[in-house]
Amino acid sequence: MSKKQNDKKDFFDKVYEIVAKIPYGKVTTYGAIAEVCGIKSSGRTVGWAINGAKESGLPCHRVVNRNGELTGKLHFGDPNLMEDLLRSEGVEFTENGRVNMEKHLWKPE
Repeated sequence: MSKKQNDKKDFFDKVYEIVAKIPYGKVTTYGAIAEVCGIKSSGRTVGWAINGAKESGLPCHRVVNRNGELTGKLHFGDPNLMEDLLRSEGVEFTENGRVNMEKHLWKPE
């Protein structure tokens, strides 16, 4: 495995560790995960990692964009599944269909 492939694996593993810690009824953002992983500008790479783990049992549905939008919902097969899972955990949405970030944002450390 090349160094670049190994670095990518390490980054993805860090992403998965953080996603596993997102509490029930909370969400975090791609950017917040990227920042904790040490590369603040790699929110898109966090998205790729999560897309690859959607059937892993990790709570990938709890990762949204910085505006509370469900930008990853198309990767769940059913475009309503992500929202349904969040609502089943008590996550509230605003009138414009975004997660109420003031109430449900969890910041990883």
